[in-house]
Amino acid sequence: MSSPIPLLLILCLHGVLGQSPQRGLQPTLPDLEGDLLFLLDSSGSVSYYEFSRIKEFIAELLLPFTFGPHDVQTGIVHISTMPILEFPFDRHLSTGAIQHAIRNIQQVMGDTNTGKTLSFAKEKLFTAEAGARPNVPKVLVWVTDGFSTDDISQPMQLLKDMGVTVFIVSTGRGNYLELSAAASQPPEKHLHFVDVDDLGIITKELQDAIAAVIQAKRLRATDISTSSFRLTWPPLLTRDTGYYILEYAPSGEPRRKVIKQLTGDHTNIVVDQLASQTTYEVALIPESNERYIPPQTTRVTTLEEVISPAQILISESKPHSIRVSWSPIPENVATYQVMYGPLTSNLVQLQEVDGRLNSTVLEDLAANTSYLVTVSAIYKSGREKALSAKACTQEEYSKIKHLHFEDLSASSVKASWDPAGGDVLGYRVRCRRQAGPSTLLSVSPQIHSVLLSDLTPGSTNKVCVKPVYKSLPGKALCRTIYRQPASAVGGYRHQQKA
Repeated sequence: MSSPIPLLLILCLHGVLGQSPQRGLQPTLPDLEGDLLFLLDSSGSVSYYEFSRIKEFIAELLLPFTFGPHDVQTGIVHISTMPILEFPFDRHLSTGAIQHAIRNIQQVMGDTNTGKTLSFAKEKLFTAEAGARPNVPKVLVWVTDGFSTDDISQPMQLLKDMGVTVFIVSTGRGNYLELSAAASQPPEKHLHFVDVDDLGIITKELQDAIAAVIQAKRLRATDISTSSFRLTWPPLLTRDTGYYILEYAPSGEPRRKVIKQLTGDHTNIVVDQLASQTTYEVALIPESNERYIPPQTTRVTTLEEVISPAQILISESKPHSIRVSWSPIPENVATYQVMYGPLTSNLVQLQEVDGRLNSTVLEDLAANTSYLVTVSAIYKSGREKALSAKACTQEEYSKIKHLHFEDLSASSVKASWDPAGGDVLGYRVRCRRQAGPSTLLSVSPQIHSVLLSDLTPGSTNKVCVKPVYKSLPGKALCRTIYRQPASAVGGYRHQQKA
């Protein structure tokens, strides 16, 4: 099987670009695999308007491609005094990320040293360090007007010697003889002259030309998961001209080989029920009744299995409920079972949660109680994985009720209240005097009254009683006490304050 031919696309486009075609009208181009590197003329001879239009053209050109580690990858390098890498092949692996990155590109300015940038692309960018992949087409998109301050003939020839296919799009100001020599042969298929305002006319033609070169011409795997992958290949047969034999087995374990026969009109199949984090040797053997077609082979490693739950988080703790969350949530989990019960008893309750969710609220719990919570993942394969955590509900608390006063003398009263609910540790009584210092008293939970003295006749005083809990503050109940002057009849009057 021959290796795919690398591709170099050169857009000589230093001038103003034409209007972009309408988005959304171009279908996605399927089954493409290649590394596309754009050489973007970012020198000072390009105006801001021209540069912005160039970015629009690149974005529009890339719109129908599917990006990913097993599809198309793209990178951008600036042509300037020195080459400047904007982003490598493996930085952005989705259409949305690519479009966003292109919109954020800023012009560098400097000289138009295109030859130096071509050499930089050959030596530094079509490498594994820059994210390039072996045995896939290499695409270089050079955006310029065809003018360079240094020589391009030698670095261009080195790229073409690597099997690079060169497309050139000129806005009409480039030298035809020089550009036709630089483009791949025949020039009528690889060299385009078009007015900058009409550049959108050739966008679809150029997309199709790129797709024809980087069309997947080999057996490859996509949609790789922990237990499956999809195999795709070009149409080598038809239903009438033959059939395929598909063989796959873990590396070094030929006795575990699986053999399947497929009709000749197949171009893909999902292989499942595989072991995780395992490398499989795959062979596709075309059995043609017309001619010999050599087998195609590939090697695929399934992903490492994501174990869930790997961690449990307890949040939103209240006296009678808590929220339990866990992660991660892999696709091969059918359901989660949450078992919980007080640490001091053998009572256990069970709650089932859909495998697509990662949290639930446990309700009707006892206040101020420690629970053992166990989250079990029930996998579609029948296996289980469990993880436990300790959770504590909050204390139940309430505010004081029925705060009332008993007149003992002209300057003292007895404050009494009904007990607060929950596990009260004690009470705090604060008296803010209109005349004289404020006082703060702490009493035990068994005491529900205090003596307040040194109250000035004719003054207004505020009394607040608050229950104290172990982990949370209680709510205070406050009332004001007005002390009658010493000559007045009666000792005090009070009214409740929120």
